[in-house]
Amino acid sequence: MGNKKEKFKELERAVQEEDFWKDKEKAAKISKEINVLKEEIGRIEELERETEELEELTEVSGEDDFLRKDIEKKWQELEEKFQKEEIKIFLSGKYDKNNAILEIISGAGGVDAQDWTTILLRMYQRYCVTKGFQSKVLHQSFGEGGGPEGRIGTKSAILEIKGNYAYGFLKRETGVHRLVRQSPFSAKKLRHTSFALIEILPEIETEESKEIKINPDDLKIEVFRASGPGGQHVNRRESAVRITHLPTKITVSSQSERLQGLNKEEAMKILYAKLCHLKEKEKEAELKKIKGKTVSVSWGNQIRSYVLYPYKLIKDLRTGLETSDVESVLDGDLEEFIIAEIKLKI
Repeated sequence: MGNKKEKFKELERAVQEEDFWKDKEKAAKISKEINVLKEEIGRIEELERETEELEELTEVSGEDDFLRKDIEKKWQELEEKFQKEEIKIFLSGKYDKNNAILEIISGAGGVDAQDWTTILLRMYQRYCVTKGFQSKVLHQSFGEGGGPEGRIGTKSAILEIKGNYAYGFLKRETGVHRLVRQSPFSAKKLRHTSFALIEILPEIETEESKEIKINPDDLKIEVFRASGPGGQHVNRRESAVRITHLPTKITVSSQSERLQGLNKEEAMKILYAKLCHLKEKEKEAELKKIKGKTVSVSWGNQIRSYVLYPYKLIKDLRTGLETSDVESVLDGDLEEFIIAEIKLKI
């Protein structure tokens, strides 16, 4: 708490300097950091105030059973609030406070896998709502329709997630998610296994993106009409943008905005995130090579199984955490799994 207050005062002093707004990008970054720190300090001070009040109530409660039970309940609620703040101790990575970019890619399993990708997209959108994060689909490549509840299959999708610590909370969702269920696409209702790959990237802020050098000549930029399942989803204007980084063959797209220029900005944001991620992975691979460890292939890194048939069970293969309440998890109640991942020692 002391370090946060000192940092807050230091940043406030920087704001008072005459030339503060000359570098607008740096000023915006500092202003954002001030707001985050102010919010965190405010929450901690509120918890400290609640603790003091409860301690006083506990002292005067005496033998009043009703009052004591009420105080016990309040202590439990306060402990849960403290645990939510304490989890941020584990979120000290370089980009943990950043917004996140979530990419879902349909894997083996045909139309079932495309339907599974749609389910996962909805699950993460619901999780964002419960966390107070803002989310927006930047790009969605549709697959075949005719799924349950009128769902349309998804080959791939990119979701932008905005909120403090969005990347820190979600980064360990990266990996293969496996679904086992009675296929709604099978006339004989056979059991089917589907796969989807989740990749979480930090949104690279303007100041940080300067570390990644992109030569404009290395970019192939194409415009196209956004794909859709039909009807109101059809976009008749060629406003969607696809950018290919020729040296790495990385391709990114954005179709969420009506204006071509805005879609190009969104696509470049994703490209910076992917190039930064590639740079970090190359560093890790080199380090593991020096240490004599083999680098695992990310696509084969299955992290969680969702079994809906013949029984109901969701199990995280890294933490061992499991639940039979599959409906709640698929409806966005991921917090228990997220917290277990964050605390997991790699």
